[in-house]
Amino acid sequence: MATPLPNTRVVRRNAKRARRAHAGTRGARSNQRRTQAERTAETRARILSAVHACISELGFARATSAEIAKRAGVTWGAAQHHFGGKEGIWIAVLEDSFERFAAKLAEVPDDAPLAERVAQFVARAWEHFASPHYRSTFEILIHASDVLPRDSPWRDSMEAAWSRIWAEVFAGEKLPRKRAVALQQFTVASLAGLASLRMLEGEAGAARDAELALLRDALLRELSAA
Repeated sequence: MATPLPNTRVVRRNAKRARRAHAGTRGARSNQRRTQAERTAETRARILSAVHACISELGFARATSAEIAKRAGVTWGAAQHHFGGKEGIWIAVLEDSFERFAAKLAEVPDDAPLAERVAQFVARAWEHFASPHYRSTFEILIHASDVLPRDSPWRDSMEAAWSRIWAEVFAGEKLPRKRAVALQQFTVASLAGLASLRMLEGEAGAARDAELALLRDALLRELSAA
């Protein structure tokens, strides 16, 4: 079962705590034995990193069990122990990607003027969609109907988390429900489409500044009307 996804306030609070804890214990921890939880987290992170590398370099079809295990430095049995097989790994990658997305959007100040919130929202969201991690996510999503169980709750979980993020950033702008959902979907479709163009064009592709400016204008116009 997919794990619940965090809202941006939780991400903000946890990030601050983690920075404080890291600053206070960095010197002492080098001499301590790692706990089982830390070893588990490290192994899971290595496996997810291997998945991202496999898909980015080889493509989804060639991200085999053997290749993932080899790059992660574990046996496939160990990977299954942590994720329950490939389906669990794909879902974990999607969840990890969304958590990164949520962390980016947690940087948007929810008390700033609307125009600034919109500008930062688009900028942070594009940082995620233009990242190598989203490339892996994109390829998994393309094959989702073939590789993920139809009754898996991952899609509903991420849609609900996305709605929470939107509501936190734009709490004061109360659009009608159907209009708000349409605007959220338009935003995701625009960013995903621009990310696809970037993948097709490669590193030499054109900057997407003009298109992102159009997205900012559309969001500001719609949200201002609220």
